[in-house]
Amino acid sequence: MKKAAIIALALTATIFASCKEEKPTPKVIYKNNSEAKAQPKKVDSSAIIVADLPVHMEGTKYLIHPVGGIRVYEDTGNNSSYDSSRTNNPVSYAISNYNRFEITGYFENLKFQHVDSTALHSLTDLKVQIQTATYLSTIADKIKKQVLVYTLADADTNLDGKLNSSDIKSLYISDISGKGFKKLSGNVQELVDWNLIEAQNRIYFRTIEDINKNGAFDKNDKMHYQYVDLLSPEWVVTAYEPVE
Repeated sequence: MKKAAIIALALTATIFASCKEEKPTPKVIYKNNSEAKAQPKKVDSSAIIVADLPVHMEGTKYLIHPVGGIRVYEDTGNNSSYDSSRTNNPVSYAISNYNRFEITGYFENLKFQHVDSTALHSLTDLKVQIQTATYLSTIADKIKKQVLVYTLADADTNLDGKLNSSDIKSLYISDISGKGFKKLSGNVQELVDWNLIEAQNRIYFRTIEDINKNGAFDKNDKMHYQYVDLLSPEWVVTAYEPVE
């Protein structure tokens, strides 16, 4: 009985030590990363670029084509295979999901096409990972503007060589054609959330800044409160302080 108790205590101590040693992966590493700005897009030779079928936001005159990469692996026999074929599962070529006024997923770009044209143009020539693209349908008629709001990663802030959801999330905006693509949140600031206030025609959003430069976002860091007036031609961002 005594021996069993000693073993149990040892196991508990081991588990506690292992849990204590586990630290969350930092979203920011500051070595050679003071700016963390979006970089020009580079071709990934290990991925094949595909586009989902276009979506049409109700009430607009543009089709939106999500574009992203499906990774290709090389085996020892110099044969290429898509990611899911290794487990004999059917390959899924879908890179996004569409729910009426929002596109979600993990994709590299959007191509825009006017319904009366065959021409397509890209949202950006920067390397990004777009996670959501939301059409502000409820105020389009009121403000006489059709606006898209994006959440995305635009820099490899944790320096792991990949651009994904482990990097800082940023807030962007454009019109429904993809033109006027602009960053609203500050560099090296993690987007916490955003909200549309229809009564004021504003987007309010919060970001957090790692002011102690420890690579994590915690209670010792600074919260920024900001809004953008959607009627403003340049979508100027204004700071405000509700916690003073």
